[in-house]
Amino acid sequence: MPNPPPRVDPVDAGNEDWLALRLMLWPESSREEHVAEMARVAEDPFRFGQFVARDADGARLGFAEVSLRTDYVNGTESSPVAFIEGLYVLPHARRQGVASALMKEIVAWARARGCRELASDALLENTGSHAMHAALGFTETERVVYFRRLLD
Repeated sequence: MPNPPPRVDPVDAGNEDWLALRLMLWPESSREEHVAEMARVAEDPFRFGQFVARDADGARLGFAEVSLRTDYVNGTESSPVAFIEGLYVLPHARRQGVASALMKEIVAWARARGCRELASDALLENTGSHAMHAALGFTETERVVYFRRLLD
């Protein structure tokens, strides 16, 4: 018998599951940095959305963060654009519909804000993310290499 679909809920700045999952996706940032960022985005629920997926027992499975961008978003033609800032599913829960359940909430969030497009990005070498995006209905629009020059 297949597992029931995950439950996806919006979360606020104090949510420990959201924090734990953020620490897994972005381990280069400290707990304190994550807590400060979570507080900042939670202050503006029209511009930022954050969701945690859980199994039937309430155990965390993954999370997603989305923002409303009004600046230019590579590969898009409209504004505002909903942009997936982060999407992470625990390794044991992958390929079980968790990302699809999170995406359903993101799409509803974006449509409620008048968006016609949803965008995202991934590092060139992150082929697992590329495959996930394709499975979720995204099409690749362009590849970019960023440069910088330090000014003395």
